[in-house]
Amino acid sequence: MARFLLEKMVRRWALVVSCAPLVMLAGCPQDQATAPGRAPAQATAPAMAAGPSSGSAGQPSQTPTPPAQAADATARAAKVQQLINKAESAYRSGVDNYRAGHLDAARLDFDSAVDLMLTSGMDLKTEPQLADEFDHLLNAVNSLEMTALKQGNGFSPVLEAAPLDAANEVTFPANAELTAKVTAELKTTQSDFPLVVNDYVAGFISYFSNSAAGHAHLLRSLERAGKYKEMISKNLRDQGVPQDLIYLAVAESGFQPQALNARSGAGGMWQFMPTGAYGLARNGWFDERFDPEKSSLAYAKYMKMLYNQFGDWYLAMAAYDWGPGNVQRAVMRTGYADFWELYRRNVLPGETKNYVPGIIAAIIMAKNPEQYGLDKVVPDAAVVSDTVTVDYAIDLRLVADVTNSSLLEIVGLNPSLLRMTTPRDMPFDLHIPAGTLDVFSTRIKNVPEDKRASWRFHVVRSGETLDGIAVALHAHASDIARANELKVDDGVDTGDELVIPVAGAVASTGPQRYGVRRGDTLVTVADRFGVSVEQLRRWNHLSSNAVRPGSSLAVVEPVKLAPITHVRSRAARGKKGAYVATGPVHAASSHAGAKHGLSKSNSSSKTAKKNSTTTTRNTMFKKK
Repeated sequence: MARFLLEKMVRRWALVVSCAPLVMLAGCPQDQATAPGRAPAQATAPAMAAGPSSGSAGQPSQTPTPPAQAADATARAAKVQQLINKAESAYRSGVDNYRAGHLDAARLDFDSAVDLMLTSGMDLKTEPQLADEFDHLLNAVNSLEMTALKQGNGFSPVLEAAPLDAANEVTFPANAELTAKVTAELKTTQSDFPLVVNDYVAGFISYFSNSAAGHAHLLRSLERAGKYKEMISKNLRDQGVPQDLIYLAVAESGFQPQALNARSGAGGMWQFMPTGAYGLARNGWFDERFDPEKSSLAYAKYMKMLYNQFGDWYLAMAAYDWGPGNVQRAVMRTGYADFWELYRRNVLPGETKNYVPGIIAAIIMAKNPEQYGLDKVVPDAAVVSDTVTVDYAIDLRLVADVTNSSLLEIVGLNPSLLRMTTPRDMPFDLHIPAGTLDVFSTRIKNVPEDKRASWRFHVVRSGETLDGIAVALHAHASDIARANELKVDDGVDTGDELVIPVAGAVASTGPQRYGVRRGDTLVTVADRFGVSVEQLRRWNHLSSNAVRPGSSLAVVEPVKLAPITHVRSRAARGKKGAYVATGPVHAASSHAGAKHGLSKSNSSSKTAKKNSTTTTRNTMFKKK
C-alpha cells in the first residue's frame, strides 16, 4: 500500500511540474476576482465544416474524418467540458465560502478544484482547453493569495521584511575610510566565524547604519533573536557549526518563525522549501518548518553538510542561498573554490553576491553594538514552555482553558500548527506555558479523549452561574450538569472546575469579523464590540480611522496559525540552467524565492491531509 501511494504521489506531482504551479490559498477574495474557467469562444463553438484544401492545384482534398473518430472526439470534448464545469463549480463555492468567512471550507473547495484536474487522468499539457482552464484557475487563486499576504487575515500574519530583502536592490559605492575603520575594529572582535572586511561588507555596514529602514530592520531582528538565541546556539554547538551563523536568520526571516515566501513556498525562520530531506514533517495538520526548535536543528545539520561538501563557510553560505549544485558548477567552471573570487568573476547571481557580505556585516555589527547604535537593543525574552506529546486531537482553546492561559499564548507557542487542533492518531509535541505540565495532565483526564477536540474546561469565577457559563461557552446547562455529575438546580462555587460539553463544536480558525455598514466609523464599531479604536486599527492594519461600507473588519485579535501554501512551480517559465540536486536545495529569503524556483511542488493538501507523518522527499531543481 505504501509503495502504491508513493507511486501515485510521484505521478501526481510529475503532472504538476508539466502543467503549472500550485499556489497558496489565504485571504479574502476580491469581488472582481475573475472566474477561472471561462473557455475561449472558439473552444465551445461548433466545428466548421472543412473546406477544400488550400494547397496547390492538383493535390487531393483532405480525407474526411471517419465517423468513429468524430464520435470519439465529440465524447472527449464533452468529458473535457464536464471536468471544467466541475472545477469551476468548486472554485465558485470556494469564493462564496470565503466571502461568508468560512475559511476552512473555502480552502477545501479551492483544493478540490485543483485536485479535480490533477486526478482526472487527462493530459493537461496537450489538451489546450484544459491547459487554459488550469492556468486561469491557478491565476485566480494566486490573486487572492497575493491580496491576503499584503493585508493579513489571521492565517497570513503581516511580517516585516528581512533586512537583506530591503537592501538587495541597493548598490554600495566603495568607501575606503569605512573599510579601514571596520578593519581596525575587527582586530578586537571575538568570533568563531572567519570574518573579513572588504568594500562589499563595508557597503552593507553603511546601509544598516545609515538607512533608517535598514537600521530598523536589523534592530528588530536582533530583538527577536532573544526568543531563540539559546536554543539555536545549542543546536549549532552540537553540530559543530560556528555560533555566529545564527545571524544567517537576519537575512532569511529576521527571526520570524512564520515567515513565508509566497512565490517559492520557502517558509520558517530558516526558509526551507516545502519538499526536501530536511527531516521536517509536513502534512495537513502541522508544518515543522515553522517550528523554531526543529527547524533550527535541521538548519544546523544542513549547514554542516554544506561545509563538509565545500570545506569553506562562505561557499556553504552561498550554497544555502543559491543551491549547492549551482555553487559547485561555478567552482568547476572557474577553477576557484573561493567565494570572493567567484564574486569578482561575476559568476554568482546578484542576490547571492549580497547574501554573504550582508550576513558578515550583520555579524560584525551585532558583535560591536556600541559602534553601530545597537547598544540600546533589548532582546525579547526567551521562549520557554513545557512540552507534552499528544496522539489525539485536542482543541487549542481547551489547552488554554486547562492551563489558565490565553488562546493567543497557546497558538504562539505552537507556530507549526496549521489548524486549531492537534492531529489525530499521530504524535505531536504540544508546547504549553512553562510550569503548567502537572495541571494540564491532571485536568485533561476529566475530558474524554474523543471529546477533546470540541469540549471546553472552565474554572468558576465569583458570581457565575451554571446558566451563565452555558451561554458564554455555547453549551447547555443540563449537559454541563450531567457531565459533572451535578443537578441543574445545583449552585456552583468559585473555583469549581467544570468540563463543558459543546455539541457539534467546530474549531474555527478565522477571526470574528464585522461587515461595515453605511454610517459606521471605527468609533461606532469599537463601541459595538467593546474594543478600542487603536486595537481595530492594529488588527486590521489601518492607517486611518476611515472605513468603507461593505468592507470586513476583524473585531477580535486574529489568531495567526502557521500559513498553508501550495508551492508554485516555475519550470514552465522556460528558465535555463536547471540543476538536479542530490540533496535538499534551499531558497533563502523572499527576494531569493522571487528568483529561484522548483521543478516539483509539495504534495497537495488533499494528499497531505491523510495524516501522513513523513516528509515528502523529492529530488529538487534550482533555477536561475
